[in-house]
Amino acid sequence: MNVERAAGVTLVVAPLWFNANFALLGKRFDYPGILRRPTGEILERFRAGGPSLIFLWWTFMLSGLLLITGAVLLGQVLGSVGVVPLAVTMGVLAGLVQMLGLLRWVYLVPGLARAHADAALSAEQREGQATVFRAMHQYLGVGVGEHLGYLFTGIWSVLIGIAVIQGTALPTWLGWPGIVTGIGLVIGSAEFLGPNEERGWPLAGAVIPALYVAWSVWLLAMGIALIA
Repeated sequence: MNVERAAGVTLVVAPLWFNANFALLGKRFDYPGILRRPTGEILERFRAGGPSLIFLWWTFMLSGLLLITGAVLLGQVLGSVGVVPLAVTMGVLAGLVQMLGLLRWVYLVPGLARAHADAALSAEQREGQATVFRAMHQYLGVGVGEHLGYLFTGIWSVLIGIAVIQGTALPTWLGWPGIVTGIGLVIGSAEFLGPNEERGWPLAGAVIPALYVAWSVWLLAMGIALIA
């Protein structure tokens, strides 16, 4: 398999993998709506999900690894000229922070959920477990996974869009969706930044899901173009 076909296959698999696991988490864990529920309910629902739910979070985490692979392979297809090296760096960072954010559900939350359900704990100790969960959710989930994830993914998309327009490896028109969705994701990365830190920016919260659907379609289109 040559690099163009390998990149194409990865760009097709990555969004399908991401969206399939996202949908399964929505069905099994009411994700992401569950995150708006009280901490105790989140931890109890997570504990009730058992090892299979933890494994599902692990498979969801692999979508970040697929993004890293796709970014590196696509960079080889586009050539190490112009903005491409910077784009590859941003793509690797985007996948890495996504993985770091999601791994909390695999290695941090299980222990917190078990401890929170321990009948021997006092109310103060149980609240302590909930406080740790909320702190790690804000830092690893909102800060690392979402803010940096949206930011690096958006920058990568813009740079890849520019590289596609300037190059010949892919149809020129495929560059524009990357630029548009990428700018949207960069702006959306400010959802919980500054004055929006406590409640979030409603416009970003409403637009980001649609942007990720459009971004997924864009990856699929590039992948199909490289395979064809």
